This record gives sequence, structure tokens and C-alpha cells, in this order.
Amino acid sequence: MRITQVEADSLIKMDKFFNGDNDYEYPPPGDKLSVPLESSDKKENFIVDINRSYISLQKVNFQTRARKAIALVRVDIGGAVHRNPDGAEIQCPHIHIYKEGWGDKWAKPLPDDFRDPSDIYATLDDFLVYCRVVVKPKFHRGLLS
Repeated sequence: MRITQVEADSLIKMDKFFNGDNDYEYPPPGDKLSVPLESSDKKENFIVDINRSYISLQKVNFQTRARKAIALVRVDIGGAVHRNPDGAEIQCPHIHIYKEGWGDKWAKPLPDDFRDPSDIYATLDDFLVYCRVVVKPKFHRGLLS
């Protein structure tokens, strides 16, 4: 599924809300979690994904999707170097932002909005702010986090 850059930018800038009363446990290594969000008018649905590596405890990615399958923004931490379509190599941590015709294939260095990429919990919070999640779900740290 493809959308225009104007649509993607609008979805990225749209305020997002968690509309539930349940809390979530931060996923343990090797696991993932998907949390539903919605727009204020409830016409758009979003998903925030947290994917943890089993081998490296610091390897994680956070992603916001729209319309179930469109990756809008993704942050990769503790992973390998990313090679952009033009051959440029981007070190981790980095951010992917939807680009029309390319999806999430392009990465750039993590912006200064992210306080401490070595702290995965702070980075999750910064990611939610960056993605304009106004009402955030509650995450509890698991024993193996």
C-alpha cells in the first residue's frame, strides 16, 4: 500500500491517542508488542510496534504504522549500519521516515529530540512524543528488560 508524501506527512503530524485502560509490559528480549492508537476524530487508526532482539538486549526498534501496513516512522537502536538506496551508510541509532516511492527505505541520524538513545525506555518515550502520541499507553518494565 502506498500513499502520497502529503498524506504521510499529515498522518505523521496528526495527534494520536491511546484509548484504552490496560497497561502493557515492555516486551522481553526476542518478543514484540503492538499497541493500537487512533486520531482524535477516530477516523484514522495507528499502531505502535516495539520489537526486541533476542541476542542483543540493546537492539530494539520502535515503529508507528498507519492503515495497518504503512510504516510512517521507525527508530532503530543497537543494530547494524543501514545502507540507503544512494549507498550512504547511516550508523545506528537512526530514524526512518516515510518517503513517497520508497516507504521506509531511507534512514538518517537520530534527531536531537531523542535525549539518550542508550536508554531504551527514555527513547520509547521520546519516540512517542516525536510521533505525536498525546495520550500514551502505560508500559511496565519486565523482569528481563
